Amino acid sequence: MKEGTKVTPWDVSGEIDYERLIKEFGIKPLPENLPEEFNKNLLFRRKIIFAHRDFERIVDAVKNKKKFVMMTGLMPSGKFHLGHMLVAQQMVFYQNLGAKLYITVADLESYSTRQKNFEEMKKTAVEQYLTNYIALGLKPKNLDFYFQSERSNEAKKSNAYYRLASNLSRYATFNEFKAIYGEISPAKMSASLTQSADMLQPQLPEFEGKPTPTVVPVGIDQDPHIRIARDMSARFKDYKFMQLSSTYHLFFPGLKGSGKMSSSDETSYIAMTDTEKEVETKIKKYAFSGGKDTLEEHRKHGGNPDIDVSFQYLKFFFEPDDKKLQKIHDDYKSGKLLTSELKTILIEKINAFLKEHRKKREKAKKEVGKFLVK
Repeated sequence: MKEGTKVTPWDVSGEIDYERLIKEFGIKPLPENLPEEFNKNLLFRRKIIFAHRDFERIVDAVKNKKKFVMMTGLMPSGKFHLGHMLVAQQMVFYQNLGAKLYITVADLESYSTRQKNFEEMKKTAVEQYLTNYIALGLKPKNLDFYFQSERSNEAKKSNAYYRLASNLSRYATFNEFKAIYGEISPAKMSASLTQSADMLQPQLPEFEGKPTPTVVPVGIDQDPHIRIARDMSARFKDYKFMQLSSTYHLFFPGLKGSGKMSSSDETSYIAMTDTEKEVETKIKKYAFSGGKDTLEEHRKHGGNPDIDVSFQYLKFFFEPDDKKLQKIHDDYKSGKLLTSELKTILIEKINAFLKEHRKKREKAKKEVGKFLVK
């Protein structure tokens, strides 16, 4: 990686070279000939979801209307922001395709690696994440939403989950953890084993009843978790797991244009609870521009939409019409559209979205109880 660039499950910084990461991690570019169900989705169509491991199993399940699972997790570390919508939209997409969803609150990992307390984490998970998931379209049917620290009130399910997390440790060595993760500590090793159990447990008899196609959508920084889980499950002696599938999406850029959006820096993200004025101020003040330094230079040489944060936000979420997005791209690149005008377009679209989302959030607060494990 380039000097100053870091890509680990716990830290992402610097300039990201996705092509190099694909080669280094041994993953494959997303197939070109995906079924129409996937191409209708903006994230697949625009190659925001760009790479995979064994995604063919999921495509086959969708084509043939077979049972499959989507598994994901959340780190209850702060405010829910636009970057979190990447996975949330995939949750809703797969649920609408008929998948059973497993969503874990990674509170054990957060406790051991980020020193959070459990009450604070539970409040954040419910009030920030789950409430926004519901507002974005998540349904309680065909969903298992749980906390790592409190897997289930059903003893058989809970025992199977924690037993799996423990037994997986037999099938990996310390040197293997070190080779995959680089720097590793007992807390991070424990978190990795628990995450592997999160990904694999849907296939156990106590859950879906048999080996089941399971897709885990992640940012490419989370691939070490996928690799160690796949390696351990392939060696597992007591049960024959179907190999995990995974997809990889681009990082949603922080406002300042470096790395991915960070929950620890409020000036790097747009929160779902930001006011219209806060959105306007953040974008005007902090959104990294691909424009030239002067009006004259910009009109003459044009801007670079590939590095412009406002354009990237339109591409990821806020301009669903491909033709309109292409026109904005071309006008900005030619110099016809100014940075200030591009930012105005984005501000209007985000504020229109958040206005509706706030209404949905209020309704969602009344629905939270339906989603929590009894």
